[in-house]
Amino acid sequence: MNTKGTVFKYPDNVDTDVIIPARYLNTPNAQELALHCMEDIDTEFVKKVQPGDVMVAGWNFGCGSSREHAPLVIKTCGTGCVIAKSFARIFYRNAINIGLPILECEQAAEEIQAGDEVSVDFNTGIITDETTGKTYQAQPFPPFIQNIIAKGGLLASLKED
Repeated sequence: MNTKGTVFKYPDNVDTDVIIPARYLNTPNAQELALHCMEDIDTEFVKKVQPGDVMVAGWNFGCGSSREHAPLVIKTCGTGCVIAKSFARIFYRNAINIGLPILECEQAAEEIQAGDEVSVDFNTGIITDETTGKTYQAQPFPPFIQNIIAKGGLLASLKED
């Protein structure tokens, strides 16, 4: 499992209300919600994001409320991965539950810049900044979590093949 795309970079403490503002949570439609992903911090994000693109952020990404909508809209926009120095605990778990690949890697999050082209190998945890040629090592998920993400989330992974 891999992804490759352009980087969108965000600061520390991006909370779930920034990822998907609460004023839009009156619809259960993920596609409709995704139209508002990151709009309070990056009005261009939903206009520019392409399948496989990568979010890179600082400490405590996804802090705030426990809503599952935050990782869901990031995934629905086509984002291939979120790399951060750290994730809020509930965001981390929700991301796995809905099948959004995330990796913690302080050095990568510090050095990778907005607009860089980045590839990620989820099996090995190797993050490559294709723009600079530099590689970073994140801790890959164990196979059972890789399976959850590959199948699109926890519920999908529990269904019989």
